[in-house]
Amino acid sequence: MARPDLKSNDTRRWSNGPHLRTSLEYLDAILDHLAKHRISMYRMSSDLAPYATHPDMPQFHGMVAESAAELAAIGRKARDLDIRLSFHPSQFVVLNSPDPDLVAKSVWDLTSQAEMLDAMGLGPEAVLVIHVGGTYGDRAASNARWVETWATLPEPVRRRLVLEHDDIRFSASDTLWIHEHTGVPLIFDHQHFWCLNPDGLDMKETLSRMLATWPAGVRPKVHFSSPRTELRELKRKDPKTRKVTTSLVAPVWTGHADFCHPFEFIGFMRLAEGLTFDVMLEAKAKDLALIRLRPDLLRYAPDVAARFGLHAADTPALAAEEAGVLETADDGGA
Repeated sequence: MARPDLKSNDTRRWSNGPHLRTSLEYLDAILDHLAKHRISMYRMSSDLAPYATHPDMPQFHGMVAESAAELAAIGRKARDLDIRLSFHPSQFVVLNSPDPDLVAKSVWDLTSQAEMLDAMGLGPEAVLVIHVGGTYGDRAASNARWVETWATLPEPVRRRLVLEHDDIRFSASDTLWIHEHTGVPLIFDHQHFWCLNPDGLDMKETLSRMLATWPAGVRPKVHFSSPRTELRELKRKDPKTRKVTTSLVAPVWTGHADFCHPFEFIGFMRLAEGLTFDVMLEAKAKDLALIRLRPDLLRYAPDVAARFGLHAADTPALAAEEAGVLETADDGGA
């Protein structure tokens, strides 16, 4: 968001011939932006290869293979810049569906994205993050179907797939059970853990257990976000009277805020003292959220800032970086 001119993928309609090569040109410019701001993780668009798995458009099915040289070049650049790349496939990728056609299409999508990561020459830290899927009226049976599907996945998908608990359907307990039956590595999500923890699991113990599901030598990653807190006004027009009424709408705690609350983040990182992992911020303001969080850590928690290689001497540069992309309201303090 600090560079509105940058595009994440080729969004042209099928009739205009969109291609992965165009998306990779956009990604090349994004890597430069990330490097400039010392941002070392990036979630690539799940539509990086447009229509590559569309069942009715075979003309696009070969674009990943056609882009082998460009994918290899992007992978080299990401490695040289030490930027960790990953995919988070869309909500339409569901491995536990009772519909075999939906499962087959989901496996095709995952296979295509795993093929891109392999063609980039990226290490095992470049992962495909998915959720369990739907409950379909029987959570236990849905967990079991996920395990059954796992056994049928192509090797490149199993090698890169990681599983994340969610905020309304499948808790940390569910994904830990699935891991026990498959060995799939798990993503810990801080906000999801607060939203859905029916078994009352301890946060640090659960975090430790999930980090231990990753292969030796591969750095795990966790997701962190803060909930939206703002009050919204919802205007409705009565179809009979044509009068407009205003309702006050409270926030839903599963929603992601624009920025990450520094005090929440500090508390989580102090809880996680002694554990090693990468942190992906899931904030609506994207790169701006990180640019804002770094000086906040130095201001409020130098001990936590130090874990990310930030020290007091960095304060002027971080303040200038923030001022270059954000305006901060005066809080009236001295």
